[in-house]
Amino acid sequence: MKRNFFLFTIFLCLIMAFTANAEVKNSDTYVLLTIGEPDSLDPGYAYDTHSGEVLTFVYDNLIAYDGESIFKFIPILATNVPSKDNGLIIDDGKTYIFPIRKGVFFHNGNELSPEDVEYTFERNILFDSVGGPYWMVIGALFNYQSLNEMVESKIGFPLTDMVNEDGSLKNQEYADRLIKFYQEEIDPAIKVEGDTVIFHLIKPFAPFLNLLSKYAYWSSIMDKQTCIDWGCWDGKADGWWKYYNQKKESSPLFDKTNGTGPFILTEWDRTQQKVVLKKNEHYWGEKAKLNQVIIWGVDEWNTRRAMFEAGDADQVYIPTQYIQQLENLKGSQVYQEERITVTNLHFNWTISKTSPFLGSSQLDGNGIPPDFFADENCRRAFCYAFDYEAMINDVLQGYGKRIVSVLPSNLLGYNDQLPRYEYDLIKAREEFQKAWGGKVWDEGFQVTLAYDTGNEVFQTACEILKENIESLNPRFKIEIQGFQWPSFLDFFKSGQLPAIVVSWIADYPDPHNLIFSHYHSNGAVGHAQGEGFNEFAKKNLNHLIEAAIIETNSNARQKLYEDIQIAAYEHALGIPLFQPTEVHLIKSWVKGWEFNPIQCGEANFDTIYKEE
Repeated sequence: MKRNFFLFTIFLCLIMAFTANAEVKNSDTYVLLTIGEPDSLDPGYAYDTHSGEVLTFVYDNLIAYDGESIFKFIPILATNVPSKDNGLIIDDGKTYIFPIRKGVFFHNGNELSPEDVEYTFERNILFDSVGGPYWMVIGALFNYQSLNEMVESKIGFPLTDMVNEDGSLKNQEYADRLIKFYQEEIDPAIKVEGDTVIFHLIKPFAPFLNLLSKYAYWSSIMDKQTCIDWGCWDGKADGWWKYYNQKKESSPLFDKTNGTGPFILTEWDRTQQKVVLKKNEHYWGEKAKLNQVIIWGVDEWNTRRAMFEAGDADQVYIPTQYIQQLENLKGSQVYQEERITVTNLHFNWTISKTSPFLGSSQLDGNGIPPDFFADENCRRAFCYAFDYEAMINDVLQGYGKRIVSVLPSNLLGYNDQLPRYEYDLIKAREEFQKAWGGKVWDEGFQVTLAYDTGNEVFQTACEILKENIESLNPRFKIEIQGFQWPSFLDFFKSGQLPAIVVSWIADYPDPHNLIFSHYHSNGAVGHAQGEGFNEFAKKNLNHLIEAAIIETNSNARQKLYEDIQIAAYEHALGIPLFQPTEVHLIKSWVKGWEFNPIQCGEANFDTIYKEE
């Protein structure tokens, strides 16, 4: 991955002029102004960058990426990175052995033990929040896509048919079966032997180390005793099902942390979207140079800019449409980086009937039916109505590129020659005239497109669609609505949003992560696209996706991913908006800033510092 300073010629002169006289403000505190806030601080539930940015530095993982590399690792809570050469990966890649570091303490003073590592993964597997991150670990260990699916395969009933939403059993006769399931399936997969923790995989899974590394915040190692004291799973086989898929704010870890990481959570002010971290003075490794980190969601660019200019912020999120304003900012440095990420618009084929965004729930010009986007012509019309070149050139100011699907161009499986939609309002009109047997064109509709508040790029993408689609027919109405990040995620996961713009940062550098997440019926995005999409995926995509992850021949695997992407195009499964090039605006007094293309946050708080 390349790092490039991109500086306008005149801006370079300004940098040279102003950095020499920069006076560091609050030298021991780093203030990052972003948009949004964490959704949850439970490592088993959180599956978003805002949450991950906090969890990454409050907790530690077993291993970490080596600097900017996404393929080399260094030990953290493990004393060695497993490999075949050192004998810690055996059984043809099905067994991973991690020696656990001694003398490490959690923030409350409890000492780390191998049992904490075992508990962390078992608890999160049994918790398995729907739409959460543990599909990856469950898939790697057991070759199932969810705990629910695994239980159904082993017992004969899905877990959701056996357990009520409050965690109680629908029939007490299920208890013995579920206890046996834990004892025979879950417990043997992760074992403690002396000072080591051993993971037993059903079959080899090449990216397994990526699933456990720093920035994989779902693998943050937790303190078993603290979790139990706070009300999490008690570590026993009897009753584990009570903790399955708990609602977000019901989790005891929703807003509390106790990690071993270089920073300690001291405040999460949800009214201000502000998180405050303080330096862990007793950190086992190299201590952070900063005493305090403030991650603050400030949704308005002008406010972020004013605070940056005043020296009250060290790094700010900048929408690309304001790039030209950088020429006038003093004491700045700007980095251009490529993260493994894509931005797409996705349709909900079966909107929840409780959704407040259905309007009349009919095709009468005042709403849409829940299955509005189950119509292929309707989806295809939206795809033709988006001005892709305007998005890249005018909104992103060239800091992005077109893609053909949900797959970034820097991963196996991508092929720029695959078919993709072009902006064509004539074809969009034709598709709308076919949609729902012509009723869409005759009656019209009113639909809501959603984005996360403060994300002006996503807002503009929605506005492009609105302007173009409404120009085709006066009966077409599109509402655009922004939501605070946690609310946005809640609406998304509960299937209430008709369509959303969402960015996906790869969890690990393999095409399976993005293809599965978006196109498989059990994927985080796929599942949220409603029952209609799920049934389509089960019939047309799941088998291809599952074949691709086990294929060892790279050419054959490439072909499988190309076939999946062609199917996504033919059935208009979403709008691939762009792959961004990210711009990071940082004060010139910030030193040691580095970027990993897989990271979920905006700064390496544990190693950066400030000086003139």
